[in-house]
Order: sequence, then C-alpha cells, then structure tokens
Amino acid sequence: MAGKEKVITALRAAWQREVEAARLYRLLAEQQHDERRRQLLLRLAHAEEEHAQRFAGRILALGGVPPSESLEPTAAQRFLVQTLGVEAMLRRIEAEEQRNARLFAHHAQALQEDAESHALFRQIEDEEEQHTRLLQQLKPREEPRTRLEAILKGERWHASTGGWIGDAIYGLNDGLGAVFGVVSGMAGAAGGKRVVLVAGLIAMLASALSMGASAFMAAKSEREVYQAELDREKQEIEQSPEHEKEELALIYQLKGFSEQEAVAMTERLASQPEQFLKTMAQEELGLSEARFPNPFVAALTATTSTAIGGFIPVIPFLFTHGNAAVLWAAFIGMAAHFAVGAAKSMVTARSWWKSGLEMTFIAVLCGVTTYALGRLFHIG
Repeated sequence: MAGKEKVITALRAAWQREVEAARLYRLLAEQQHDERRRQLLLRLAHAEEEHAQRFAGRILALGGVPPSESLEPTAAQRFLVQTLGVEAMLRRIEAEEQRNARLFAHHAQALQEDAESHALFRQIEDEEEQHTRLLQQLKPREEPRTRLEAILKGERWHASTGGWIGDAIYGLNDGLGAVFGVVSGMAGAAGGKRVVLVAGLIAMLASALSMGASAFMAAKSEREVYQAELDREKQEIEQSPEHEKEELALIYQLKGFSEQEAVAMTERLASQPEQFLKTMAQEELGLSEARFPNPFVAALTATTSTAIGGFIPVIPFLFTHGNAAVLWAAFIGMAAHFAVGAAKSMVTARSWWKSGLEMTFIAVLCGVTTYALGRLFHIG
C-alpha cells in the first residue's frame, strides 16, 4: 500500500506541473499576434493537457482519486506575463520543460517496480524534451537591439538596483522585518499594552520614510555618477579619439577577438559617436544606463511597500491587547514573511515554499531575539 501511495503522489505532482504548463501556454498564446507562434503554443498547451489526462488516468487505475482543476490561467500567471513579458516567459517555460524532463526521468528511475507508471514517465519525459526543441522555433528573429531589450526586460531583477518588483518586495521585507522586530521587542518589554501599538506605528512611518529617501537618493546618485563619468569619457574621446579607439580595440582583444576583428569592430563603433561613447562607458567603466531606475518610482515603491510591510505586524494591536495581541502579531508576522518569501519566487524562479520558509525562519529568529531582549528590559 505504501508503494502505491508513493506512485500516486509522484503522479499527482507530475499532473500539477503539466496543468500549470498548459495554463501558461494558453496564456502566452493569447498574447500572440503571429498566427504561427499562436498555433504552436496552443499545440503545446494541448500536449500538456493530454499529459495531465494520462497521469490522471494512471492515478485512477491505481485506485486513487484523479485531481481536477480548471485549465484557465491563474491571476498569478497573468501578472507574471504582464510584468516580465512574453519573450522572458518563453525562456522561463523552456527551462521549466527541461526541468520537467529531468524530474520525470527521476520518477521513472524511482518507480521501476510499477512497470506502467515507469513507462508513462519515460514516454512523457521524451515528449517534454521535444517541447524544448519546439520552443526554440518561437525565438524571435529580430534585430539585435530588440532581442537584447527583451532579454534585459526579463533579467532586470538581476540588476543591482532591481526593477520596481524587486524594490517592492525588498521594501515589504524591510518594513515587515523591522517593525516586526520592534513590536516583538516592545511586546516582550511591555506585554500587549498600547505602547506597543504606538511604537509599531512610529517604526512603520520611520522605516517607510527612511527607505523612500534612501531609494530616491541612491537612484539619483547612480544617475549623477553615470552622467558625470559619461561627460568625462566624452571629453576624452573628443581630445584623444585615436587613443580611445586603441583602448577599445585592446579591450576587445583581451575578450578573445583577433587584432583585425577588434580594430574593425572599433572603427565601426567610432563611426557612430553616441554608440561609441556608451560602449566605452560600458567596457571601460562598467556603466550602463539601462540598469538605473527612475528615482521617483524607486522612492514611491520603497515608501509604499515598506509602509504596507510595516503595518502588518501592528494590525492586531488595533483590535485587541494583552497576550492575545502578541500571539496574533506573531502569527500574522510569520504568515506575512512566508508570503513575501513565496512572492520572491515569481522573479527568482526558486521554489516558492523554500523561499517562504527561508523568510519565515529569519522572522522567527528576529522575533525571538527581540522579544527576549524586551523581556530583559521589562517595563513594569
């Protein structure tokens, strides 16, 4: 019986992955204006739905209850596509197909005692690899600039300053963690008295304003530094154009190009002064305008998200007091930390539950430490 349950659990997990892939393919098909691409995505969606049906059929044959969910795209998937864009999502789902193939190969290896399930996983593993090859056909044949912009849009999370999603999650995390620590410490010191509410609200406001100001100044300073360096580089090009061209050619040679190739590339860029200037800034100084956020957007995002995150641990003290408020604050704080950690997986592609548990562990550590410190300085 235990062996059968193990097989059914693996089949259910595989069914879920196929259904999620089918939903995403359908959603991406909706976004397509190119009929060829749309039909190919619908074909992949049908294939994933058929895989899910085969997994469900095998669960039924083993005496289990087949899962049943709508094949309509979820709100989270729609948000992700709108945020990252179609091309970035295509790259993500291509990686997911490869991951599915590896996972199904693992299941097939582990379930050799069940010949039919073993064969099913092996067959679908091969078909998932075919899906990866089909997805290669969807890669756009566009100009390099357009393709690069699509890639950068999908990878903006990796920039040091991040996109607005990264700023929002960072702000939520900062406000939640800071105020949760203050509330925990004050709860330890004063129990569930009104002073905890006041301290929490003050900490929320201070954290939000501080984060907003810091985000604004950081973004503004980065842009100012970039512009100053760009102006200096422009002056150097105007004063010693041949020296700058030689410098860029040497950089390209260090990257592995031959001397002739490096010189040819440099001459081509030098014929486009604006592009030559930006290339020199990138290659010589490591500066790129594309990674700098708008200071006002960064400030607004950081302030709002930090305030929202900071308000969450304070909520129980608005409605109750004493130990009940402390316990509710701890519960809500843990849940919120898990939710923020899980939300990070939308852009990091990490396991949502691992990311959530990581954040929860940090919250527990912070809460216990500050509560213990508060007890040490107990207010009578």
